[in-house]
Amino acid sequence: MKALRRTLIATTVLAAAAALTSCSSGVAGPAASAQPTVNSQATFAADSTMQKIHDAGKITIGTKFDQPLFGLKNPTTNQPQGFDAEIGKIVAGKMGIPADKIEWVETVSANREPFIQQGRVDMVLATYTMNAKRAEIVNFAGPYYVAGQSLMVRKGNPLGIKAPQDLAGHTACSVEGSASSTNIRTLVPTVHVTTFDSYSKCADALKNGQVDAVTTDNTILAGLRSLDPDSFDLVDVTFTKEPYGIGVAKDRKDLADFANEALKESFSDGSWAKAWDSTAGKILGPAPQPPVLGKY
Repeated sequence: MKALRRTLIATTVLAAAAALTSCSSGVAGPAASAQPTVNSQATFAADSTMQKIHDAGKITIGTKFDQPLFGLKNPTTNQPQGFDAEIGKIVAGKMGIPADKIEWVETVSANREPFIQQGRVDMVLATYTMNAKRAEIVNFAGPYYVAGQSLMVRKGNPLGIKAPQDLAGHTACSVEGSASSTNIRTLVPTVHVTTFDSYSKCADALKNGQVDAVTTDNTILAGLRSLDPDSFDLVDVTFTKEPYGIGVAKDRKDLADFANEALKESFSDGSWAKAWDSTAGKILGPAPQPPVLGKY
């Protein structure tokens, strides 16, 4: 059974990666987009974080490896692909770091702050909601996108779940360390919450009948459903605002400021919209208006 499960998991990941890189499927990953411009003439103050990264010739970025549309690891290239990964490439390129000099580190919701604090990554782009509590621990650049928490149910919605309040007495799945798990407990005190370390495991639990719904950002749920539309439905409701930001260490405010400027430039030069349209936009539609930097 374990061997069979490993085979099924591998098949699912391969199918997901193929979907994200195939233009004919309607879901395209970074392979379908132009490579971000690399500023080979970039210079910075000698003692700045950016100059240290530039001198090293590489940058370490934490992102999710199981998040369709935003950060999904391609088993062939071993590289993540999706909107978060593309934004990371844009910011790195502004520092003169090409995409092939990015070291990607798998970063799940629960270890985003620890990885930043421990210096295991230079920055995190991992559907990372900016909020005041987290801003006490890390510096943020952004937001570069604003999502909204929603719900995913089994195909046909057999329990008739149309709003978060309908989860009262039922079991919802979310991820450890996520804002979504906190939000749903606050909003619906009588909901039973099951947590895993990734939303792909929540999707498995929903499909197997272990839970009644999965709750997280609508963007994440859309990505999960795109892999298995015959098993899941999305509930047409959002009940929070989730501004996605770039997390960096507290003692690296200069890097956060630089990332903000890189985002601002990407909003105006069209590279942000191209990154969206070639990844998440294949499922979620054309790029919206860019968000207001610093607003969360």
